Amino acid sequence: MSGASASAAGRPRTAPVARQAGLWNIANVLTMLRLLLVPAFVLLLVHDGGHDPAWRAFAWAAFAIAMITDIFDGHLARTYNLVTDFGKIADPIADKAIMGAALICLSVLGDLSWWVTGVILFRELGITLMRFWVIKHGVIPASRGGKIKTLAQGTAVGMYVLVLTGPLATFRWWVMAVAVVLTVATGLDYVRQAVVLRRAGLARERAERAERAERAERAETGESR
Repeated sequence: MSGASASAAGRPRTAPVARQAGLWNIANVLTMLRLLLVPAFVLLLVHDGGHDPAWRAFAWAAFAIAMITDIFDGHLARTYNLVTDFGKIADPIADKAIMGAALICLSVLGDLSWWVTGVILFRELGITLMRFWVIKHGVIPASRGGKIKTLAQGTAVGMYVLVLTGPLATFRWWVMAVAVVLTVATGLDYVRQAVVLRRAGLARERAERAERAERAERAETGESR
């Protein structure tokens, strides 16, 4: 065996460094597109007084694209390890921005009751703040109910963006009612999870402090002997 080989064999092997995903990846590009779609959607929805069926159809197309990109950017980020700090912050902002803009515009135009907009926005903002409240103790995972809620909200709001009459107008009311019920129910479940997570985290911190104090006391006792 040559000296070079022996030297190489004697050196410890370093673990490969995980490659950090760059800012300009497909997941982040889709998130940026969704952010750009928010003002475009608002302009299309309120154009010409906000009641022109053609412009409302264009607004619906922008809203639908935003909802589709919301599905794909998260999936791509997790599947291909494209998670970045920008994506963690921008993705939820884009989600809340497009939904909030749609709800507020529909209420301003008189198509959707303000109390519906208030309930949904209060829930979404409250859960976002609650995630920050417990983030040091862990992450509340997205539940199946939360995903169904998002689908129901997107479907209901999309139907309200379109100019519908007759049975379809009645049907969209029921879809929105289901979305509101799921919004409240999943919100209460997130509150329960947050409380449980925070209590578990605080209990773990107390146990760790007690263990450190016990080790320090044993060390002092040993030194005094």
